[in-house]
Amino acid sequence: MEQPRWLDEREARVWQAYLAVNRELHSALERQLVRDSGLSNADYALLAPLSEAADGVVRSRELGALVGWERSRLSHQIGRMEKRGLVAREECVEDARGSMVRLTPTGRAAIESAAPAHVETVRRYVFDALSADEVEVLDRVFRRVLDRIADGG
Repeated sequence: MEQPRWLDEREARVWQAYLAVNRELHSALERQLVRDSGLSNADYALLAPLSEAADGVVRSRELGALVGWERSRLSHQIGRMEKRGLVAREECVEDARGSMVRLTPTGRAAIESAAPAHVETVRRYVFDALSADEVEVLDRVFRRVLDRIADGG
């Protein structure tokens, strides 16, 4: 049996730092969104791609793929957002089994109001701390890791 390829000290330190950045940044963004707009990270994650769609409508399955969520999580979050008037579900004309998610005027107003402070928070915590060269390195690193995951390793 092959021995595990344990992380060395530097790799373990980098991995733990990545996990901490991921956790702490997610928490900081959640606090900012809730404080400034009443939206959660989950609300924002769905409102952003809907607001970028030409007509504010995205097929539910596609929306789930865009945010990387399973159907159950997506359905529950859409249900919560429907109750608040942020989105509406519609039947899919091309496929009776599918559904569409539409950004409502209330949802559009919410994302348009939340986006400036949210982007400023991302800029303050991430990009303002990095040089242009460091941003370029992160871009290459993240793309390489994502490509490797997509290729199955």
